[in-house]
Amino acid sequence: MLRALLAALLLLMPSLAFAETIGSVGYRFKWIGPNDKIAVEAFDDPDVAGVTCYISRARTGGIKGALGLAEDPSDASIACRQVGPIDVAQLDKIKSPHEVFSERASLIFKTTQVVRFWDAKRRVLVYLSYTDRIIEGSPKNSISVVPVGLK
Repeated sequence: MLRALLAALLLLMPSLAFAETIGSVGYRFKWIGPNDKIAVEAFDDPDVAGVTCYISRARTGGIKGALGLAEDPSDASIACRQVGPIDVAQLDKIKSPHEVFSERASLIFKTTQVVRFWDAKRRVLVYLSYTDRIIEGSPKNSISVVPVGLK
């Protein structure tokens, strides 16, 4: 019964992409625990086959970072590219705006998100990355645009 309930809840959840770590570089030395780093991750748009986004984000190290208790900075950058064929006929049917990626940036209150917009007039997909917080969000953001074939 419990397994069936969990499976049903998973089916009702929105489709979000999962990021694959490409690599990272340390930018601040920590005496105890891992160093602070900038991580580069990739994820495929779950609704638009043929588009991959690369996001870079700061990750807090040290003891809190190793235990998953640290709050990561709100800085993030994104670059999305067409890596395969895109079914143009499907684009007018996708939700816009639509969250395609979300991952926590602190234990509870902060997440890094990517939202996709479809600009039908200009025939481009626009991806916006930002970090929100329950109490006080951050206006720091980054966008990337993927042009789609002309009509």
